[in-house]
Amino acid sequence: MSLPHALLTALVERPGSGSELAGRFDRSIAYFWQATHQQIYRELARLEDSGWVQSLPAEQGRGRKRTYKILPAGRKELKRWVLEIEDPTPLRDTLMVRLRADAALGATGLDKEIVRRLEIHRRNLSVYREIEARDFADTADSRQRQVQHLVLQAGILLESMWVEWSKNALKVLGR
Repeated sequence: MSLPHALLTALVERPGSGSELAGRFDRSIAYFWQATHQQIYRELARLEDSGWVQSLPAEQGRGRKRTYKILPAGRKELKRWVLEIEDPTPLRDTLMVRLRADAALGATGLDKEIVRRLEIHRRNLSVYREIEARDFADTADSRQRQVQHLVLQAGILLESMWVEWSKNALKVLGR
């Protein structure tokens, strides 16, 4: 995935200023795609230069914010990107290589890192379940909300898998 397409997606959902987009990004897309606020602002400028988004004149007064909206060319690009054929991304995690090194070297104390990661995955899982209870309690949601829920469900399943895997890894490593 690319940051431009993540931002186009956010703008299709609702126009907003750079700071509003960064905040929305932090509360949703950032759970599976990381970007700094500075990267977001730079990318908005590139999207505008490409003719995919337009910034509306800044409001008068202090702390003026330019609001961005997606243009027809941006929608066209987003639709093109959504339909791109792409193979699943292979797992690329240095922990897997470190485990192989631990197996070859003998016990290295890597279990401490797995305990640390287990707590991170438990926290993430708790946050995702809170979001689900708060935002997706209504089973009669629109198609859009159901698709958004699918994204959250994938995060819940992934974090659940990492919690279980970490517990098993700790058993194997003797913790």
